[in-house]
Amino acid sequence: MLNKIVVMGRLTRDPELRRTQNGTAVTSFSVACERDFKSQSGEKETDFIDVVAWRTTAEFVSKYFAKGRMAVVYGRLQLRDWTDRDGNKRRAAEIVADSVYFGDSKPAGTQPKETQDFTADPSGSVKELPENFDPFSEVEPTDSELPF
Repeated sequence: MLNKIVVMGRLTRDPELRRTQNGTAVTSFSVACERDFKSQSGEKETDFIDVVAWRTTAEFVSKYFAKGRMAVVYGRLQLRDWTDRDGNKRRAAEIVADSVYFGDSKPAGTQPKETQDFTADPSGSVKELPENFDPFSEVEPTDSELPF
C-alpha cells in the first residue's frame, strides 16, 4: 500500500516542541495551503493542514521554522478517531512528517536561532555542514565520470 503526501504552505503558528515521557521529541504545527483554483465566488480557498513531526525532524522544525515561514512537508496521512468529553465520536486528519524542507529563502532581517548551519536529509537526521561548505561550487566532470 502507498500512503505518501507532499504539501507546501506557510506555517500558521510557531511549532510547539514537546517531549514524551521517555524523552522523544515531538512537534506540531499547521500549514496554510492555498488551492490552485478559485471558488464560485471568485475567491481562492485555503486549506489548513495539521502536521506532527517526531525525533530529529521535530527538533529541526522547532529550531529553524516559525510562523509565516514556507515549508515543504513530506510524510504520510494519518487519521485518528477518539471520543471527546461529551461522548461524541471525533476524527482528525494530520500529516506525520518524514522530512520538512525550507520552501523559501531566509526572510530578510532575521537572525538565525544558532550560528551553525544544519541540514536534514530525507531520513530526518540532522547533520552539521562544514564551515567552508558551498552548495554551488563548480564541478569539473571528466569523460570517465559521465554516465553516458
